[in-house]
Amino acid sequence: MKQVQTRKKQGFTGQKLIVIPAKIDAEVLQNDPVTKQIYITDIGYYPKAYQHYIERPHGIDQHIIIYCVEGQGWVTIHKKKIAVPPSSFIIIPANTPHKYGVAETDPWTIYWVHFKGDIATFVVDLITNNSQNYLPYLSYNENRIRLFDEMYFSLENGYTIDNLRYTNMLFHHFLSSLLYEEKYNRVNNTHENDPVTATIELMKKKLNTNLSLKDFAEHSLLSVSHFSTVFRQKTGFAPVEYFNQLKIQQACQELTFTQKHIKEIAYDLAFTDQYYFSRIFSRYMDISPSQYRKKTASKK
Repeated sequence: MKQVQTRKKQGFTGQKLIVIPAKIDAEVLQNDPVTKQIYITDIGYYPKAYQHYIERPHGIDQHIIIYCVEGQGWVTIHKKKIAVPPSSFIIIPANTPHKYGVAETDPWTIYWVHFKGDIATFVVDLITNNSQNYLPYLSYNENRIRLFDEMYFSLENGYTIDNLRYTNMLFHHFLSSLLYEEKYNRVNNTHENDPVTATIELMKKKLNTNLSLKDFAEHSLLSVSHFSTVFRQKTGFAPVEYFNQLKIQQACQELTFTQKHIKEIAYDLAFTDQYYFSRIFSRYMDISPSQYRKKTASKK
């Protein structure tokens, strides 16, 4: 049972709201191998939500995301009041006492979701660990809004298993846009001040060369040791290993889409020794280049 106090009774002009029936939750969403991982229970959109106020002294058994695109509001979690400005979202963990409301003079416009599932708490922890005061900033992105609209539209069409799976697969993508904001907006970002991203861009342009760790560090204007540490922290790999991964990725495309001899592909990727290239390829792909070509040819 959701314990809630609200000051707004008649709703908001243009509002949208869908609550998944408890029967669908219990009999379908919690048991389907796809949806049970993480799934939406409630979803809505409140434009210019004047007098919006909710108080749940004991929390609820769902996690909540409130994405504010215009206006302002506030949320109190653990007795700490947090202002919610435009272009930000706040996440309220399940079973956490909370209340929230709209700024009186500049009412917020919000997209919101309630969700739960086997990995929901893990995802919430990822988001809160990457943010401060539960409140990450988000640059406005029309694609994210379209994603939300598509989830809502899908649920409007009913609760067939296909609709529910499709919606909640989209929800995974929506969550990734919140958690990995920089990657989601990558096309519009220049990354001028990000040495790791700039280095990866350099790697992709220089796959036909044998750039060294020293070359990467000099390009980033960092010492070798500092650059190596920063790169590994962000990617989980050493720079040269990452460079080789990109080369093997390119080799896979060449083996699949061209008739080039393996020796020629190796040479194009700055491997002067075909057998060394084959060893590196096998280390990453678990099969030899020739085996990979035969395997992908059978899938065309």
